[in-house]
Amino acid sequence: MSGSGSYQFAPEERPAFPGSPFAPSHPIKRRLAYAAIGIVTGIGSTFGNALINVNVPSLSGPLGLYVAEASWLPAIYVAMNATANLTLVKARTQFGIPAVTHTLLIVYALVGLLQFPFPGFATAVAVRAVCGITAAGLTTLTIYYMMQAFPAKLRPLALVAGIGLPQLGTPLARLVPVDVLAMNGWHGLHLIEPALAIVILVLITLLPLPPSERSKVFEPLDFVTIALAIPAMLLLCGVLGLGRILWWADTPWLGWMLAAAIPFFAAAILIEVNRRRPLLQIGWMGSGDILRFAAVALLVRLALAEQTYGSVGLLTSGGLNNDQLHVLFGFVALAMVLGIVAAAVSMREPRLRWQVLVAALIIAAGAFLDSGATNVTRPPQLYLSQALIGFGTTLFIGPALVFGFLRMFVKGSGHLVSFVVLFSTTQNVGGLAGSALLGTYQVIQTRAHAAALSEHLAAADPQVAQRLQSGAALLQQRLMVEANILAYNDVFRLVAMLALMTAAYVFYLIIRAARRARREALAGALA
Repeated sequence: MSGSGSYQFAPEERPAFPGSPFAPSHPIKRRLAYAAIGIVTGIGSTFGNALINVNVPSLSGPLGLYVAEASWLPAIYVAMNATANLTLVKARTQFGIPAVTHTLLIVYALVGLLQFPFPGFATAVAVRAVCGITAAGLTTLTIYYMMQAFPAKLRPLALVAGIGLPQLGTPLARLVPVDVLAMNGWHGLHLIEPALAIVILVLITLLPLPPSERSKVFEPLDFVTIALAIPAMLLLCGVLGLGRILWWADTPWLGWMLAAAIPFFAAAILIEVNRRRPLLQIGWMGSGDILRFAAVALLVRLALAEQTYGSVGLLTSGGLNNDQLHVLFGFVALAMVLGIVAAAVSMREPRLRWQVLVAALIIAAGAFLDSGATNVTRPPQLYLSQALIGFGTTLFIGPALVFGFLRMFVKGSGHLVSFVVLFSTTQNVGGLAGSALLGTYQVIQTRAHAAALSEHLAAADPQVAQRLQSGAALLQQRLMVEANILAYNDVFRLVAMLALMTAAYVFYLIIRAARRARREALAGALA
């Protein structure tokens, strides 16, 4: 079908937006093949970077990196991923999906292979940057492939599946044995990224998407906006990624980085506001409806940092490594799959807000269950709570994407770049900001609990006296362990509160929309 130049597409098979593929009817075998490739592409879009993120503490030594240098790697990925669609949406329209996607995958594979002859920080930065851009392209490609797998009346479900599948990258990355990754100086890890790129490239070459309509869409000022947005996002993400490591108040140049980001953002916004055909629809992005959507999406993503930072931090502080978390994250991955299915099965436009509300409540419940952790808490005690958070993640993100997409669809194709960039920013930068927020709060609370615990130590207490005899250092170590656990419990309670606040706000929006609809219906009846 996609390779035939003689097929005449029907009007209903035309793409909804420039740069997206036609949507013809396919036989069941081809639909299944498209779905299989979509699954591989979706998981592969985030799997390589997730392997780096979950092994950063172990990687820094072999790569010869300081902790601060290693902390730049996730920040660079997020910055490039968040800004990639400023270029990619129009690039697909002007050059076609195959040209853009094949170029990204080839460059990703080649840069990944550079880690073998030229290991070090510069190469690692290049790989993270290219990985961020490629992941953005592959996430969209996943949605396109899933859209070919679903019949026309079920195509909205492709959005749910397409955005849900990339969420599986992190839990699946934690299932890979560390010994496999660390062999020969982490060559196992470095081989996976180029191998993934090559596998995906082969699959999409064997079964390409139907063609898309192409037109010349880039304008010179687009590149000015892009050139301003990328360094602005890099500076912002750098501050978020390094702040809790170097500590905000102890590192003045973090403030200078944040200050330097402001004029870059301001200049980009000023250019876009005054353009006749802007790349970003700033007025629409600043409207009340879209700001409320962005606020909810950001708040939920902040709360979801509980899984990537909070629960994992609690367990690793107790001496556990990835190899001891396999069963836990196996449950998380399964729960995420169930969340995708639940979101798809229950999705109707009037229910979208309710799905987001329920997802926020489920995340709150999972975080609250974790808030009673002790020094004997191990993965089995977190199976239920983390499965709930994994389920809530994919139950939320699909309906949130569809909700925003419907708002954008009303405005037309000129708003596509704005929506994709906005959604990507809330999810990627929101995740980084969530880790920064929770990490900072955890450090502050650890210090507070350590001070409080030390005040309650009395030499007359037989246990304290025994510890003092065996060494003050051992006592201090034990005190910090307990303070750390209490601080993580505070983090879990904060996450639960954030999620409950989000649910309450969404419920308010539901009531507000219902009242408005009743008023409009009454006014229409009286007219």
